[in-house]
Amino acid sequence: MKVSKERGILHLDLHGISHLDAGIEVQDFCFRYQDQLPLNIICGNSTQMIKIAKEALISIDAKCDEPRYGIVRVLKL
Repeated sequence: MKVSKERGILHLDLHGISHLDAGIEVQDFCFRYQDQLPLNIICGNSTQMIKIAKEALISIDAKCDEPRYGIVRVLKL
């Protein structure tokens, strides 16, 4: 799991993570750092990876938005 902090917000970078593992990584990141919301998930330009990340967040009832293409921000769990 590639986690970094930028401007006080934790980021999970999904570059290099397989599509099969991405959903679990997203959920684990959210639960591990839920006390530090908001969280950013960097999906890159892959529409499939964005879809996987959003589906993983929906399955745990997370509230999220997409401040720009390729980044999903977790606002509330």
